[in-house]
Amino acid sequence: MRWMKLCGEAAAVRWWRLALVAVAWWCLACAASSPNGVIDPPELERILQRRGLLGQAVIPYRLSPEMKAWAHQVAPAELSAEQRIENLRQRLLLGEERPLEYTWGYTGTAEEVFATRQANCLAFTNLFVGMAREVDVPIFFLAVEDIETYRKEGDLVVISDHIAVGIEVDFEIRMYDFSEHGMQEQASVRRISDLTALAMFHSNRGAEELQKGHEEAALQWLRLAVQLDPTLANAWVNLGVVLRRRGETQHAELAYTTAMEVDPRAMSAYQNMSSLLHWQGREEEAAAFERVLRKSPNRNPFTYMSLGDLSHSYGKLEEARRFYRRATQLSPENAAAHAALGQVAFELGNLRLARKMLRKALALDADEGRTQRLQDLLGADS
Repeated sequence: MRWMKLCGEAAAVRWWRLALVAVAWWCLACAASSPNGVIDPPELERILQRRGLLGQAVIPYRLSPEMKAWAHQVAPAELSAEQRIENLRQRLLLGEERPLEYTWGYTGTAEEVFATRQANCLAFTNLFVGMAREVDVPIFFLAVEDIETYRKEGDLVVISDHIAVGIEVDFEIRMYDFSEHGMQEQASVRRISDLTALAMFHSNRGAEELQKGHEEAALQWLRLAVQLDPTLANAWVNLGVVLRRRGETQHAELAYTTAMEVDPRAMSAYQNMSSLLHWQGREEEAAAFERVLRKSPNRNPFTYMSLGDLSHSYGKLEEARRFYRRATQLSPENAAAHAALGQVAFELGNLRLARKMLRKALALDADEGRTQRLQDLLGADS
C-alpha cells in the first residue's frame, strides 16, 4: 500500500526550474484516543468540530450502507476476528466479482475504491480499515518506514512511501499489506493515529491536484492536511510548494521552516528552502541548508541531481561529478543521471567515461533532454 508524497521545487539550475525533493513523514505527537491511535467516530467528530473542520475534512474510510451490508455478509460476527479480517482481505483482493487492482497516482476514498475496484496503497488501506472496523475488528494504521520509490513527472518529483494496517494478536502485531512491490524485511513499522492517516489522505490529494496543475484545489487539500495533523512534515512541504508556485514566497518559506521544526529529518524541506533562497539571491542562507543536505543519509536520487546541478552551475565540476555519480547509484534506470555524469566527464576531459555514460543513457531513454545534449556534445567532438 503506497501513499504518495509530493516533491517540490528545483534548485536554481538551468533545465530544472521546478523540480524536486523528498518529503518525510513522522508522527511526532499525533492526537489519539486509544493506545493504538484509533479514534472512534464521535470523538473524531468532536475533534473536527473543535478545529472548525467538520463538513470540510473528508473521512476516507467511511462506508456507505451498501458497503456495510457487504462487509457483514463477508465477515459475519460468529467468526473470529482473524477469520473476519482474512475473509475481507481475500474477497477484496481476490474476489470473484472484480478483484482489486493496484493503481498508482490516485488516492480514492473507500467508497470510490469499492465502486471502481482500483486503489493505491493509502486508498486500499482506508477501505480495509473501514470494512474491518465495521465488523468489529480493532484494526489500526501502520507506517512502514525505509521504503521509498521516486518518480519524475513533469517538473515534480513524486516520492511514494508505504502504509499498511495491523491488528494485535496475542501481544504481537499482525500486518496486512497491499503494494505493487514486496516489502523489505528490514523495514521498520510503527503505529500512527487515525488523525495522521486522515492528514496523509488530504496531503496525497493535494499532491495529486498540484500534479494536474490545479493549484487552488491543491491549496485547499493541503491546508486541511496541516490543520488535521500539524506535525506532518510532508504536508507542510507540499503546502510550501503550492504557495511558492502561487508567488507567496514568504508563506512558502514559513511552511518549509515549519516542516523542519516538526521533523528535522525532512530533507525535502531543506532542499526546497535552499532552492527558494537561491532564487531570492540569499546565497549564504541557501548554502547553510545545502551543507545539511550534503551530510544527510538521503536516498532520493533527484536530490543529488539537484545538488549536482547546483555545483555545476558554480563551475565545481569534481563536486558535481560526485553528486551525479551518487544519483546513478541510487537510480540506475535514470537516463538523466547518467547523461549528467557524462557531461561533467566530457567537461573534465574524460571522453571514455562520457561515451560510456552516453551509451547507458541512450539505452534507457534516447529522447531524454540531457541524453540528447550529451549526444550533441560528443558528436561535435568526434
